[in-house]
Amino acid sequence: MSKDQPISPAVMAQRRAPSAPTEQAAESDQVLLTGSATDVVAPEEMTGSQAIIRSLELLGVTDVFGLPGGAILPTYDPLLDTDKINHVLVRHEQGAGHAAEGYALASGRVGVCIATSGPGATNLVTALADANMDSIPMLAITGQVASSSIGTDAFQEADIVGMTMPVTKHSYLVTDARDIPRVLAEAYHLASTGRPGPVLVDVAKDAQQGSLTFSWPPHVELKGYRPVTRGHSKQIKEAARLIAEARRPVLYTGGGAMRADVAAELTELAELTGAPVVTTLTARGIFPDSHRQNLGMPGMHGTVPAVYAMQQSDLLITLGARFDDRVTGQLDTFAPNAKVIHADIDPAEISKNRIADVPIVGDLKHVIPDLTQAVRQEFADAQTPDLTTWWETLDSLRETYPLGYTSTDDGHGSPQHVIERISALTGPEAVYASGVGQHQMWSAQFVDYERPRQWLNSSGLGTMGFAVPAAMGAKVSQPDRVVWAIDGDGCFQMTNQELATCVLNDIPIKVAVINNSSLGMVRQWQTLFYDGRYSNTELNTGHDSRRIPDFVKLAEAYGCAALRCERDEDVDATIQQALEINDRPVVIDFVVSADAMVWPMVPSGVSNDQIQIARNMTPEWKTED
Repeated sequence: MSKDQPISPAVMAQRRAPSAPTEQAAESDQVLLTGSATDVVAPEEMTGSQAIIRSLELLGVTDVFGLPGGAILPTYDPLLDTDKINHVLVRHEQGAGHAAEGYALASGRVGVCIATSGPGATNLVTALADANMDSIPMLAITGQVASSSIGTDAFQEADIVGMTMPVTKHSYLVTDARDIPRVLAEAYHLASTGRPGPVLVDVAKDAQQGSLTFSWPPHVELKGYRPVTRGHSKQIKEAARLIAEARRPVLYTGGGAMRADVAAELTELAELTGAPVVTTLTARGIFPDSHRQNLGMPGMHGTVPAVYAMQQSDLLITLGARFDDRVTGQLDTFAPNAKVIHADIDPAEISKNRIADVPIVGDLKHVIPDLTQAVRQEFADAQTPDLTTWWETLDSLRETYPLGYTSTDDGHGSPQHVIERISALTGPEAVYASGVGQHQMWSAQFVDYERPRQWLNSSGLGTMGFAVPAAMGAKVSQPDRVVWAIDGDGCFQMTNQELATCVLNDIPIKVAVINNSSLGMVRQWQTLFYDGRYSNTELNTGHDSRRIPDFVKLAEAYGCAALRCERDEDVDATIQQALEINDRPVVIDFVVSADAMVWPMVPSGVSNDQIQIARNMTPEWKTED
């Protein structure tokens, strides 16, 4: 990589001066590799391609998802010589990217994918953008045309570094074989530290074919890249003081808490403060649904108590969340009387959308225990706040407005019932991946989440087609867990070719297609906001005799077990049958009503105070002073 290559925007954000004081000790720019990356390897002559494989081995990578092509072909040859890396041959590069995401989300380890140049690399862009939005640690390796041909519009040439810099944490171009070990070590470190994210390494074909003297560990030096891990003690103390004074606090918990792996620490803080906890779409499972203090998911399709609690709060204790528009609704009306504590490892997120009264830059793995200790001291020095009135109000709302649904009257099944029963019959030790749309929201609402890394979905980018390849990647990383892909009939048709990958690689995922024969979420908006004018949302997959395609026949053609369920009374038996099949993937075509809608709902662009629990039905509450 050229020394004057521009750094990516995401890395720049983590280098800039934080928006809160920090007490980060002065450190060297030398990166300290951990784990197997510290193994010492004597100098050895090898090709650049061999160095790629050897570096991945030494970084602890055990599984990769990819598809070969001309520019990456040199690297596929030494893959045959390693017994330490399992390569999963996908049917589309986007599937490789989503599989790497699912692998990372379910395991906490860096997901790795490989593609060739040109269209192979561009097919990864959606997955890279998705991983960037949801802070997923991912390493993508792509082949590139020979360095002498770069810029000549050579066959299958594409400037993938330029294309991906806005949607990755960083992107590298390697034209010298000698740089490969260092660049891969840097990329892996960048992907997995600070705010996690995707990193792309594009390797010219002549660099793969060139020779180098390989040694390990390489000298890795990332000037200026030193993510702050410890929150400033004065900010921690001030946050604790606000918590001790608050009478309507809420722990607003986001995906950053999941990435920081702080389930135990969060529970300790929550139980100490007694505050209600809301978990965003990417944080479902970080705090058990069964815990009395869990109010559920906030935002556009959140629970009434969660939305109310945030709107009426006098203090938002924000942990790894980013005040996303799907949570806040109309921003200037969001939580109007609340002070804000905002803790995040990425200083660029703090005060980006909502000004923080107490900004804390740091890793939640350190920040939450430090905050817990400070709160405990505050409570010892003063009276523990009395939240009885607050909880009486919230408990009343929970009782009055529980999550629920009513069956439609068109004779088709209830999608919420299907998802509720999948959860009940499979349990929290399973992994659940979803696509994007109504079935995603129902999965967030009606699956019981009791542990971290149980729920995988595309949140920030909202990528249809995520479920099947993500479930595939999750199953590779968690072979002993049941893995469900809960998909819609629209999403399923975007990436179902990876069922062939699952069959041929003995990856027995279970796929529940919530088949309402339409693009359900778009149809819901057309019902509510376009007078029922259903423009181009009918998919003809389940509600007439044509079934184009017939998902049962399609699944059987791929070598999967295939089932169909069209009545609520058959749901349990169908799920039980699927749970008993573990030697191949199972696809269930659940034919459900197109008229079912996701409730509650806050229409886009309005205040969360206008949450609807059904069409034209809004609960009333008064704003607290």
